[in-house]
Amino acid sequence: MSTESPEERRGSARARRRSAGSLRVPGGQERAARQGSLREHNLSLVLAEVMDAPRPVSRADVSVATGLTRATVSALVDRLLTAGLVAELEPVAAQRAGRPAVPLVPAPRSVAAVGMEVNVDYLGVRAVDLAGGVISERIERGDFRGSDPESVLDRLAELAGGVLALLSSSGMRIAGTALALPGLVDRVTGPLRLAPNLGWRDVDVVALMTRHPVLAGLPPRLANEANLAARAEAHARRGAAGESFLYVSGEIGIGGAIVLDGEIFAGRHGWSGEIGHIVLGSTGSFDEGGTLERYAGQDALMDGAGIPRELGLRALVAAADAGEPAATATLARAGQALGLALANVVNVVDVAEIVLGGTYHRLIEHLREPMLAQLERRVLAAPWSRISVSAAQAGDYPAMTGGAIAVLRLLVADPSAWAAGPLDESAE
Repeated sequence: MSTESPEERRGSARARRRSAGSLRVPGGQERAARQGSLREHNLSLVLAEVMDAPRPVSRADVSVATGLTRATVSALVDRLLTAGLVAELEPVAAQRAGRPAVPLVPAPRSVAAVGMEVNVDYLGVRAVDLAGGVISERIERGDFRGSDPESVLDRLAELAGGVLALLSSSGMRIAGTALALPGLVDRVTGPLRLAPNLGWRDVDVVALMTRHPVLAGLPPRLANEANLAARAEAHARRGAAGESFLYVSGEIGIGGAIVLDGEIFAGRHGWSGEIGHIVLGSTGSFDEGGTLERYAGQDALMDGAGIPRELGLRALVAAADAGEPAATATLARAGQALGLALANVVNVVDVAEIVLGGTYHRLIEHLREPMLAQLERRVLAAPWSRISVSAAQAGDYPAMTGGAIAVLRLLVADPSAWAAGPLDESAE
């Protein structure tokens, strides 16, 4: 059962209904659709409430949050239960007289989506079900700088084939696939315009991936790595107060994404968030023309600490935790660079929280203070709205999780094909 107050539920529900495309009535108040031709909209509305709730909800909770009658909610929930999109937990004793409430949750191991990723130092595939569980995962390490797109995507398709075969053999339905890429990606289908650290330019990724029979019927939706990682982070923080933040993904390159009320702002083409290419200029100790990646990218951190790149992030974390001077000085400088660059972004977009993901998640204790010093100095609104810097909550490989979530959100927006059969008239 949800422990949110009615006001909190209504507030979070309004944000979710905006993302689900709910209708507005005169006066700006949002209501559930009431016309018979929009019954399917209400099915989506109910499924979204169950999917997005941070804790199990009851039919009564859904009714309060959506404005639908309890009878309508029950009819819609029954359809979602039959379709295997929603599951019931054991009843919970009611606080007042009446029947025990039956908590509702997204159905586990029924429908899954597959998120894939090409990064500079790994390829990955992850299958996630409606309940958020990781069903299967494949990670392959490598150095893909200056790589051939065709051979890399062939290898990724092979990894995906193994995951998709496992899903099929277990009887799970597959909602679709998504692919995270570290660069400029045209919305949804591509092409990948530019991935500087891979050395790729104008690559028709979907065409290359769908040459493989296993993906021919499941062509991937494409998006920037940081945008999909931010989607996973927004999902992990759903229902919390901090649903607007600037997400920073630290890898070999540095990506970013703006999250407003739980939704990603991707820009007109889907190209937003390339903060690693912000030019820092000659302020302080930063060279004219130096980009943020030059000071705070993973390669720069390893080189500055005097640690061979092949030893990986774990060696850098150990050196910093041990107080080795080269490592601590490099991370302090990186934190200053991050604070300086991100102050410019915060001054434009007006968010109060910066979330550090990717490699920065493990280095946050060494980066936070120098970042905050720059932010407090350079963000105009800092005296009235303190900026916070927090660690990401979405776990390892969030871009793959975010890709799967993005696909599952399409199911939530239009679940009728997955819940076949006409709706009862009471579900208007």
